[in-house]
Amino acid sequence: MNPSDPIALLFGGLEKLGPGGDAHTLHVLRLLPRQHFQLVVDAGCGTGRQTFVLAKELRAVVHAVDSYEPFLNDLKYRAGSENIEQLVQTHCMDMAEIPQVFQGIDLLWSEGAAYNIGFPHALATWRSGMVADGFVVVSELSWLKDHAPLEVKKFFRSAYPGMQSVDGNIELAKTAGYRLLGTHILPRAAWVEGYYDVLAPRAKALLAHPELPVREYAAETIREIEVFEHSEDSYGYVFYVLQRA
Repeated sequence: MNPSDPIALLFGGLEKLGPGGDAHTLHVLRLLPRQHFQLVVDAGCGTGRQTFVLAKELRAVVHAVDSYEPFLNDLKYRAGSENIEQLVQTHCMDMAEIPQVFQGIDLLWSEGAAYNIGFPHALATWRSGMVADGFVVVSELSWLKDHAPLEVKKFFRSAYPGMQSVDGNIELAKTAGYRLLGTHILPRAAWVEGYYDVLAPRAKALLAHPELPVREYAAETIREIEVFEHSEDSYGYVFYVLQRA
């Protein structure tokens, strides 16, 4: 592990790199009208928690895409330890390049990662790599209430100014050329268990790190967790289950 890499120090060895859980991945997967796919891509896979769920449930090869190679190395190690290395292929690349590498995708999955290139941009970009009736399943940070605490609104004006309501994201998906099959909101526990409850003590410990970028990254993480604790459930991650129209 690079002792100066804030991402490695904070997230190294974590199974969950964001809100979610295997039960939620499975639930949403089973919302799809079919369960057999020829080409499956997991965009922004991280260390592969949901990748493994997809591979095991579908018994299909999942192409795991991420731009951070240490996460992919961890994913490959874990796939071997779970004896599913034959069902996972890793690709270190930008998510925006997916249609340049893959054509004929009939299931594209992305949990908590599309915001890196912008939710509407991701949907529009990925569509060109999809088969005519292919499925896209994306979890996206979304406003859940019309009114949020002032502290929360102020935080997201800087952290994610483009965040939309659920209805707003549905409209963006339709504009990008998809029809909505369903949604699923992650409960509060999916943020805390195995994620924030692990990140919080790690981040607090890193506040004393000798490298300024590490201290700043840790402080930002602590601030994010504090905002969540006072959010009054005004925002959350929402799965959008889509089919190319």
